[in-house]
Amino acid sequence: MGGSAMDDDWEFASPSNGVRTVVLVGRTGNGKSATGNSILGRKAFKSRSSSSGVTSTCELQRTVLRDGQIINVIDTPGLFDFSSGSEFVGREIVKCINMAKDGIHAVLMVFSVRTRFSQEEKAALRSLQTLFGSKILDYMIVVFTGGDDLEENDETLEEYLGRECPQPLKVSSFSFLPITFEEVLTLCENRRVLFDNKTKDVLKGVEQVQELLSLVDRVIEKNGGRPYSDELFAEIQKGEMNFRDQQEEADSLKGRFSTREISEFKEQMQRQYEDQLKRVTDMVVLNSLDFTDFTCALVVASENLITVYHHYAPSMVEMKLKEATGNLERRLAEEQAARLLAEESAQSEQRKSNEEIRMLRESLHKAREELNKNGGCAIL
Repeated sequence: MGGSAMDDDWEFASPSNGVRTVVLVGRTGNGKSATGNSILGRKAFKSRSSSSGVTSTCELQRTVLRDGQIINVIDTPGLFDFSSGSEFVGREIVKCINMAKDGIHAVLMVFSVRTRFSQEEKAALRSLQTLFGSKILDYMIVVFTGGDDLEENDETLEEYLGRECPQPLKVSSFSFLPITFEEVLTLCENRRVLFDNKTKDVLKGVEQVQELLSLVDRVIEKNGGRPYSDELFAEIQKGEMNFRDQQEEADSLKGRFSTREISEFKEQMQRQYEDQLKRVTDMVVLNSLDFTDFTCALVVASENLITVYHHYAPSMVEMKLKEATGNLERRLAEEQAARLLAEESAQSEQRKSNEEIRMLRESLHKAREELNKNGGCAIL
């Protein structure tokens, strides 16, 4: 499902039209919803300090800035909290993409200065890259919440990062998983901003939002004005466009076909569209299932190895790491083989669905031709 350039036939909303869509991702309890509210300038998302989180499903809210610019903000539940389960993650990813109909202009990766950079968060970045391709990093901005805590301690973000960015473990085999905030910031070219979501200072609130929006503009400029999109976006959008076109064609027959006939035809198209969307969702679930399981095991293994590191020589750590990752990679390969078989079945069903849609369209066209030819009622 890696990121790729879209065909020129697909038209996405250009940022020049004043619409920007940002998506909040991160660990539950890091302050995604509160950050969304700060961007919107109102309490649109439910928010409270909680390790279990408040947002239970993807939600979109928008605001219009003074200059007329429209900001769409999509708040997500803990998409990369692996305890949520692969099926939940897959369905929420599809829902998020469906909401971001014009593509995603920036991905806001939310961390909290109140908590240490966890193994789960490191794995979450790996998830983003695997599920959406490395291109997603070109759209990523790091948002640190808890600015009030740093202010209370008279500490700057740079001082905090210096304190939280120790040298990573010198284990070459482990380099594919980011270890420190420093490496994370390098991946996204140091695009980061500090948010104080509790501030009562209106000017401060406006300034931090403006700083974020300037980073969004940098991301848009870097990517040539095109929002992030991939094959999954294309498939979902194509299905929706076909469905919308069919609905419009059916509406054009009002007055020439009975209300019942048009209603039945619309219901049939709705079922076809829902079946297609379900197959896309199932594909995402399959893609995330094996990786999620693999990442969970990797997180556990890495935590154990960090403990081992303090008791054994580095050469012993590297040997144990190679052994652990080798076992995990073999298991992943087996799961991927099973997934490929399932994907082939899903693709076969997709072809069948496309053929059914084609036949539906032909039926509609024939009915219209018959109606125009006879000047009377045709039966669907």
